[in-house]
Amino acid sequence: MNTLRAISIFAQSILYYMYRLLRPLLFLFSAETAHKFTIKLLSIARFVPFVPLLMRKFFCYNHPSLRREVLGIDFPNPVGLAAGMDKNAVAYNPMADLGFGFVEIGSVTPKPQLGNPKPRCFRLVKDKAIINRMGINNVGVKQVVRNLQRCHPRVIIGGNISKNATTPNDMAYRDFEKAFAQLYDYVDYFVINVSCPNVRDLRNLQAVDSLSTIIKHLTEIRRYCDVYRPILLKLSPDLIPAMLDQMIELVMLSGLDGVVACNSTTSREDLTTDKEKLAAIGEGGLSGAPMKEKALRVIRYIHEKTNGNLPIIGVGGIMTPQDAKEMLEAGASLVQVYTGFIYQGPTFIRKILKYIK
Repeated sequence: MNTLRAISIFAQSILYYMYRLLRPLLFLFSAETAHKFTIKLLSIARFVPFVPLLMRKFFCYNHPSLRREVLGIDFPNPVGLAAGMDKNAVAYNPMADLGFGFVEIGSVTPKPQLGNPKPRCFRLVKDKAIINRMGINNVGVKQVVRNLQRCHPRVIIGGNISKNATTPNDMAYRDFEKAFAQLYDYVDYFVINVSCPNVRDLRNLQAVDSLSTIIKHLTEIRRYCDVYRPILLKLSPDLIPAMLDQMIELVMLSGLDGVVACNSTTSREDLTTDKEKLAAIGEGGLSGAPMKEKALRVIRYIHEKTNGNLPIIGVGGIMTPQDAKEMLEAGASLVQVYTGFIYQGPTFIRKILKYIK
């Protein structure tokens, strides 16, 4: 047993340093190209004999103390993959083999959409951050369902849903209905995304009247389903306190089950990246290390406001194992990572889980 453990630790060290050497090479390519390459590599890896088994051996970390029952779901550990990485549900099982306790796919829209013009994703290496204005590019809900049918998930799946960019806001609830109904039998929980800053006018749906309409239609559909799927609302970190209070009250009264805090931010405060570079990049949502304090403030506020009675999935700025633990201590029931995974590499989730344990 000691020999096997020593071999495992040695292999993890090798993988860690391999990624440290490989990352500069990946970073020579655009962020979107590197992302596509990574997802493609992982989607192929699941078909290679013994590779999934070896990935689980080297990257997964299991312990009874890591289990969490949240939203009526038994999570093997509290660390998930945030939406935006596996947009089209093609790499969720390999992500589980890397140690993630749950994977959130999407955002998914009823119809396929190309998203915004390229280039639309940029690294801020000095700040350990990413700016993206992808525009919720995805293959559409029908193809996402086919992908989920083709390969049975071995991990808890969250379905992040939104509207098509061409759909006017007064008809947005119909898009959410379509994505919700078609995904219902294939995911374990849902997240309503009206807070992405990269689709024109989408965040206008955060107005209470618009959001109430969407929530009412989704909860009405759920009433007639045999299985209860929790529905969460993804919040913007840029909400003023009065607006955040309205969101919390709406969630508590409407039949929603929790929140995801937070989406990316449009703020550019306290960045070390050159202002000229930021100006050249232009608009987009910022994620990564600069998001940590914003996300923590929102999580603490919601946790205190609701006396800890509202489940929170914390996301934003988790770049170290300590960051993840801090977010859980602030009141998050579960956490998600994305940008930290890109910067820290495939051993990151195991390190977080060992530190939490």
